[in-house]
Amino acid sequence: MDTTTGKADRPLTEADKREGFIRATGGFAHAEQRWAERAARGMTDAELADALAFELGIFGGSSGPDSLSLVYQGAGLKIWISWRIQNHLTAKPVFEGKRTITMARHVYGIKDPADTQLALF
Repeated sequence: MDTTTGKADRPLTEADKREGFIRATGGFAHAEQRWAERAARGMTDAELADALAFELGIFGGSSGPDSLSLVYQGAGLKIWISWRIQNHLTAKPVFEGKRTITMARHVYGIKDPADTQLALF
């Protein structure tokens, strides 16, 4: 139960997590174009971490009625996603570090040019 609204907590679905991730990493102007360019050339984990840190920025977030509540920060590649406002200092992020990189590869189709397994497909 959400103590601020008296409503039952709404669980996050995989679609909610994907939507929140895209909103957190696509908020700056021309982000969609940058992600397409990154996907076309591929990126190492280090390059992708730098790109994610740029897109997430120092710290940000958004929330609204019947909308996902987001908090995100470039340091640590952390993204908190919830259906209610949460304290990012005490809540565990939905995405952090390597998990954020993995989700970016999945969502944006970014291959790792150092992955020798790619040559097999």
